[in-house]
Amino acid sequence: MNPYIALFILTIYFAVLVAVSAYTSRGADTNTFFTANKQSPWYLVAFAMIGTSLSGVTFISVPGAVGTGAFNYFQVVLGYIVGYVFIGTVLMPLYYRLNLISIYSYLDTRFGFWSYKTGSAFFLLSRTLGSAVRLYIAANVLQLALYDGLGIPFELSVFITIALIWVYTYKGGVKTIIITDTLQTTFLITAVALTIYLISSELNLTFGQMLSTVSNSKYSQIFFFENGWSDNKYFFKQFISGAFIAIVMTGLDQDLMQKNLTCKNIGEAQKNMFWFTVVLIFVNLMFLSLGTLLYIYAQQKGLITMPSGNTPLGILNSVTGQMIPSKTDELYPQLALNHFGAGAVGTAGVVVAITFLIGITAATYASSDSALTALTTSFCIDFMNVEQKPEAERAKIKHWVHIGFSFLFYLAILAFKQLNSKDVITAIFDIAGYTYGPLLGLFAFGLYTKRPLNDRLVPLVCVVSPILVYVLNANSQAWLGGYKMGFERLIINGLITFAGLYLISRKGDFTKK
Repeated sequence: MNPYIALFILTIYFAVLVAVSAYTSRGADTNTFFTANKQSPWYLVAFAMIGTSLSGVTFISVPGAVGTGAFNYFQVVLGYIVGYVFIGTVLMPLYYRLNLISIYSYLDTRFGFWSYKTGSAFFLLSRTLGSAVRLYIAANVLQLALYDGLGIPFELSVFITIALIWVYTYKGGVKTIIITDTLQTTFLITAVALTIYLISSELNLTFGQMLSTVSNSKYSQIFFFENGWSDNKYFFKQFISGAFIAIVMTGLDQDLMQKNLTCKNIGEAQKNMFWFTVVLIFVNLMFLSLGTLLYIYAQQKGLITMPSGNTPLGILNSVTGQMIPSKTDELYPQLALNHFGAGAVGTAGVVVAITFLIGITAATYASSDSALTALTTSFCIDFMNVEQKPEAERAKIKHWVHIGFSFLFYLAILAFKQLNSKDVITAIFDIAGYTYGPLLGLFAFGLYTKRPLNDRLVPLVCVVSPILVYVLNANSQAWLGGYKMGFERLIINGLITFAGLYLISRKGDFTKK
């Protein structure tokens, strides 16, 4: 794609976001930034959460991973349903009953100061790293589509990317995010739908034939029972992990819960969660179906060579005509920008390239802008105690914390670029398995026991648990007869944390503050 066309499109795109920000942030104060004044319509929150939940990881990695893992990711998505039901019926009523801004304030009420700070600190670590990975995806795509052609280095392009997020979130906060993420969710779903339509047209498939082609393809296998628990694709392993991933990465995550807590009451928040769950399932099916069609199309046109053994995926270089080794994450962007966008299938292909560019930007920004707002909120409430300060001082603190986390994003993205050696979706769940596990253990212990803790020892338990899980993961095949750990690291981490908390607890009921 011509980089100047890409620059023009993205300039218009961000002009719209800034205009929305200017409108929604009129008269905004810190309460608007943190809670949107509890006036968000549930249906907007539900739709906006789709973009936040999916991010650029789903947009690129899920379609690409179909080539090597078929539809096995949908087993995780089915597990999400159980997790979201738990969030809507157990966690959200608790948060609304306590009238929380930061959900980690619950840990202060239940256990004490050190538990509260530990829980919040693990969220800050988890979300900073996870959001850096998501932004890394968008930065790579924008580098390919835009900045390389303009001679702008990756370090500067990342700075521009983060600066743009800061510009349209710094004042309106979550109130602005709900509107901008609604727009961005629309963009990303439109991009996927248009790509599916274009490929179906190029393969001369009607809608019914397209569905039949996907369902009959070797890529469409959903359920994997053949190799038992030692297989990372085993159904029950994926399903159970999906349920817990949903609980911790949505229900115990300030980012997603901050949006839910802007609804007027618990009834509207639960309606939001129900409809969000239904829509998310269908959207994930769209992404998986897109992956199948991408591989079928690319193979028929001779654009890829499939991996075999240790040989990576090969994608045709449109300039040299040579097959170049690539990660599966690169299939969709390479085809969208260098095949469709190069006019290989006419005007419709250029339209798809444009919508892909907008879609990947929307998907990643919808999760990253929300994360930046949530991180700012959590740090201000949990560590800076801004609720106890006058508005002028609150605004000043919020402003500098917002800048600080933007800078942390920048450093984390550059570090991830140097260190990453895995496909991105696996990297994110690796991070989640180690950093969200202590949160799972803390909240589970608080909800399902009445035992008080030795609060000062909680940080030690929550630090030791991920270390033990890391050691177990590194040696699992040797110690457990060839068993290879996957996403269940999260559950094991939570169980070890729970056991450690039990050891530092005592009999009796906790005293509410």
